[in-house]
Amino acid sequence: MGVFSKYHRFREAGEQANVNNVARFGEPVRSLFTSTRVISLHHNITITDEAEKPVYYARSKFFSLHDKTDIIDADSHYVAHMERKFWTLHQRHYVTMADGQKFELSNELFHIIKDITNIEGLGWQLRGNIVGLNFELYDYTGNIIAVISQKMLSLHDKYCVDIYQPEQEKIVVAILVTLQHMIRDRENSFSSSSSSSSGS
Repeated sequence: MGVFSKYHRFREAGEQANVNNVARFGEPVRSLFTSTRVISLHHNITITDEAEKPVYYARSKFFSLHDKTDIIDADSHYVAHMERKFWTLHQRHYVTMADGQKFELSNELFHIIKDITNIEGLGWQLRGNIVGLNFELYDYTGNIIAVISQKMLSLHDKYCVDIYQPEQEKIVVAILVTLQHMIRDRENSFSSSSSSSSGS
């Protein structure tokens, strides 16, 4: 469906790039795919390439209020660390890369997806589309870096990311993992709010 859909651009490994992405940005240089079991005490993410070979792993600490997560590559080399600021009116996640570079993603709590999320420390922008579950990542000059798409109605919380600036791959992976955590947190917040409203 992702290959032919203008609005929903998710695709599985081995499928052609989405026609809308290709029309707007050209063929991606590289594509990565994630699969996470939604019903899990640990939020562990495996990121694979087109051949479904693992490239990166994200491992979250068990019952961490700050959602501390480490990302490593397939050779067990450290890539990045992500954690959430707990007491804040905004969803704020801090990322530190292996080389010491730091940046953060911030969004309003209970807001499904803002049209634009500024990535402080990089000057990048993440522009979201809640209808199609698509997110476009732009650098400080306005050039496309990657397109992230989430699969609808999946028990494995699947994402595809088409990368157009391969030299930024590790940062893109860190943002991809952080975005997945932010969306999961929002879904949990809405579920809790709905349960409280129905129980009162």
